[in-house]
Amino acid sequence: MSVEAKAGSAAVGLDVGFIGLGGMGREMAAHLVKAGHRVRVWNRSPAPVTALVALGAEAAATPAEAMAADVVVSMLADDAVVTELLLDEQVLAAAGASVHVNMATVSPELARRAAELHQRHGIGYVAAPVLGRTDVAAAGNLSILAAGESSLVDRVAPLFEAMGRQTYRLGERPELANIAKISVNFMLISAIEALSEATALAEANGLAADQLVELLSGTLFPGPVYAGYGSMIAERRYDPAAFRLVLGLKDVGLALNAGAAAKVPMPIASVLRDALIESIAHGDGERDLAALGETARRRGGAGQG
Repeated sequence: MSVEAKAGSAAVGLDVGFIGLGGMGREMAAHLVKAGHRVRVWNRSPAPVTALVALGAEAAATPAEAMAADVVVSMLADDAVVTELLLDEQVLAAAGASVHVNMATVSPELARRAAELHQRHGIGYVAAPVLGRTDVAAAGNLSILAAGESSLVDRVAPLFEAMGRQTYRLGERPELANIAKISVNFMLISAIEALSEATALAEANGLAADQLVELLSGTLFPGPVYAGYGSMIAERRYDPAAFRLVLGLKDVGLALNAGAAAKVPMPIASVLRDALIESIAHGDGERDLAALGETARRRGGAGQG
C-alpha cells in the first residue's frame, strides 16, 4: 500500500462528469470546480446542481450526458442505484468516458462486476471510496481509498488531490478499496455502539455522559471517533446527520455479506445490525449514527431526550 498526501491543484484541468450530489458528492464536486477542472454535474434533485452551476460547473441533463466527459466520478448511495444508473450495457456502450471513478461505498461483488462491464466497453474502472463525514468533505480533507490499474489511478490523481488530504493506494483490484472501506465502517459503527452502551451505563449510575467522554478521549481512546461521536451522544445531538443511520445499516450489511462470502464469521456485526434496525424502527433512520446512543438509553429505560 502506498500513501500520497495532497500536493495541490492540477496545473491542467480535466474534463469531469460528476454523478450524485448528496451531502458528500456536492462538497467533493465543488472542490473539483474550484481546482479548475471542467465539471458537468448530474443529480436526481435539481437544487445541488443549481448551487454548483453558480460555482462554475455545467449542468448535465442526464447521467449519459455526464458520462460524455473524459473522466466520470460517481458518488451514489448503494449498489442498487449504481447498477440502475451506471451499469447498463447501453449506457456504457454510448459513454465517451475513458475512466469511471466510483467513490461510493458498495459491495466487493459490485466492484468486480463493474470492472468487468467497463472493461468490455473499453472504459477503465477505479474504486475510490472515502473516509470522512460531510464536514471533512467540505474542508477537502477526505482520505481516499483507491484501487485499480495503477495508470488509471495516476490519471485521476489530480482529482483526488483536489477532494482529499491523502490517497491510499490499495492495489490493482478495485474491490480491495471497497473491502477496506467496509472494514473501516464496521469498526467505526462498532465504536459508536460501544460508546452508546458505555454512556447509558454511566448515566444510569449517576456519572455524567460528558465526563465519561472526556475521560475516554483524553486517556485510552483519543481521536476523532471517540471525541466526536462521544460528544454527540453525550449532548443528544443527532441532527443534522453527517452519516445517516440507514447508511450505517447498509454498510454493516455489506460487511456481513462479505464475511459470509469469504466464510469469515462476524458475530459483532450481527449485533450491530440488530441495534441499527432497532434504531430505525424507533424513527431514527435519518438521524446521525450517534443516535445509537438514544437506542442504548432506551434499552436502559432512560427514554427519549
